[in-house]
Amino acid sequence: QVQLVESGGGLVQAGGSLRLSCAASRRTNSDYAMGWFRQAPGEEREFVAAITWMNGRTLYADSVKGRFTISRDNAKNMVYLQMNSLKPDDTAVYFCAADREPPLSTSYVKYAYWGQGTQVTVSS
Repeated sequence: QVQLVESGGGLVQAGGSLRLSCAASRRTNSDYAMGWFRQAPGEEREFVAAITWMNGRTLYADSVKGRFTISRDNAKNMVYLQMNSLKPDDTAVYFCAADREPPLSTSYVKYAYWGQGTQVTVSS
């Protein structure tokens, strides 16, 4: 079992930046990818970005392309989400999640392990 802990959320003005971090308790050669999702009140959980551990292949939601960057540090078992040009619509709880099998996916049902989430609030 993998434990995931997010950090880095907070309150920021529109146009500002935040960097989220996700620490994984362990990683094995069978672990495939990590993803970031978000959920606003009353909304469904939404895919944000994903990255594979081995070759760093990435996938982004259209709504964040060009503004958000996902990255990983294999040595530290860490995944990051750099969020720039933030908008009020980006306000949500952000979750990191672990996926153990290919292909790289935008579907939350494919991700086996989840963190507890970190709140991001963007004021206008």
